[in-house]
Amino acid sequence: MSGSERTTYVLIDGENIDATLGASIFGRRPNPNERPRWERILTFAESSWGQPAKGLFFLAVKDEMPMSFIQALMTLGYQPIPLSGGPSEKVVDLAIQRTLTELERRDADVMLASNDGDFLPQMEKLLDGRRTGLLAFHEFKNSGFTALVDRGLEIFDLEYDVQAFNERLPRVRIIPIEEFDPNDFL
Repeated sequence: MSGSERTTYVLIDGENIDATLGASIFGRRPNPNERPRWERILTFAESSWGQPAKGLFFLAVKDEMPMSFIQALMTLGYQPIPLSGGPSEKVVDLAIQRTLTELERRDADVMLASNDGDFLPQMEKLLDGRRTGLLAFHEFKNSGFTALVDRGLEIFDLEYDVQAFNERLPRVRIIPIEEFDPNDFL
């Protein structure tokens, strides 16, 4: 990759995606096989926008570094960003917000994997002509993101568009009639 080639930065809010899977979709902590295949997200970003993607995976760490997970992320092509802070600090959110703000100064595109509305102000500022995307679960994303679609935000469903999962998730969603298959329910 040459230094002048445009890049898509893929920012992963791992806590938010995991919390949505656990609390809203499964009603329990997701098993490893029920979590996204993170490498598919980078592949999706590269193929969708036709340019290299750089993955930044933000995670909160309390006492010990989760080395096996960190090494797995690095093997998949991500730059892990382990963060710590006080008990009331949302360190992942703060770091992603700062990164989105820094990206305003760079000639790059952005995909954010999160359902969290805490990033709306920063994402809105990035809608300045660059490609900006949200990777989320449509029914759980903050509704403020929908308002940004007319300004250029592209929204991709992690399961249906990105195909980041090996198995169908137990989600209830609005089904476009052209996608309806009665066999899915029989």
